[in-house]
Amino acid sequence: MPARLAVIIPVFREAANVAPLVARLDAALAGLAWEAVFVDDDSPDGTAAAARAIAATDPRIRCIRRIGRRGLASACTEGMLSVSAPFVAVMDGDLQHDEGILPAMLAAVEGGADIAIGSRHVAGGAAEGGFSAARGALSDGGARLARMLLPVKVADPMSGFFLLKRDVVEEVAPRLASRGFKILLDILLSARRALVVAEVPYSFRSRLAGESKLDATVLLEFAGLLLDKATGGAVPLRFLAFAAVGAVGLLVHMAALALLVGPLGFGPAQWVATFVAMTANFVLNNRITYRDARLRGPALWRGLVLFYLVCGIGAAANVGIAGLLVRDGVLAWGTAGAAGALITVVWNYAVSSTLVWRTR
Repeated sequence: MPARLAVIIPVFREAANVAPLVARLDAALAGLAWEAVFVDDDSPDGTAAAARAIAATDPRIRCIRRIGRRGLASACTEGMLSVSAPFVAVMDGDLQHDEGILPAMLAAVEGGADIAIGSRHVAGGAAEGGFSAARGALSDGGARLARMLLPVKVADPMSGFFLLKRDVVEEVAPRLASRGFKILLDILLSARRALVVAEVPYSFRSRLAGESKLDATVLLEFAGLLLDKATGGAVPLRFLAFAAVGAVGLLVHMAALALLVGPLGFGPAQWVATFVAMTANFVLNNRITYRDARLRGPALWRGLVLFYLVCGIGAAANVGIAGLLVRDGVLAWGTAGAAGALITVVWNYAVSSTLVWRTR
């Protein structure tokens, strides 16, 4: 019997939770034709192998193992587009979402809603059990920001637990940023109409195995997503992050220069400050801008050397182009400097994406 409901489960380092989650889905969805797709970002702990071991005897279970691609939002998008069931749910693989409300969420969408959200912030829902104080503060702060931009009223826009019609997935997929951790918010902001939303309460559970992936960089990615949607995607989200990191690098450069110019003199201090700033930029870009393609181990050191070369060429281009524009009287020195700096950022971004982090 074809599946009526497909459950998409993005996972990374969740091997211990795969079998318990399948067992819980089996109990919660008894009597319903369903399937589950685990989308694994090449976990080193054998998450994909755990899912495939179950799939070998249970045709309702599938696994997509992604090589060279990372990120919860893009994993959800890829999983949702891989199924043919008329209804699609997304939930985490850490057992913190209550699979027992999936039938109620399905009933809400079958009853006319475009999307049903598992909500911790409506009557009957609770989040305290599954959050640390810091994680709760991040989530609450993000929710307040999100409500300012959403075209519909949603109590829990930061939820990662929702169910929607596959037709809605097909409708919004071409406009999704598919970056970061907040795929629900991406969907709600990408729809060209106000979606009919139903919120179903549930209590967010404590994690039993594995570790949370939520940290401060997730909030930065979330802010970038809001900016991307607010500007209609006029500038690539990754470029905005790269430029923001560059601005931080400028502050690092000036701070290092101020500390070193006395003992070393301007020339040597300028060179050292440049390398300090480039190193800081590399670390931040690897952590934030290219989080989904993060370099580790030997690749990290190779990437750092390449980044030095890329930025060095960009700096030479900046100086050369700005000097040419001033010499020929095309622009005043301030405008020429800004033009050179912009060209440098675009160059560094383009070449870093293709050579250092090799993003697609």
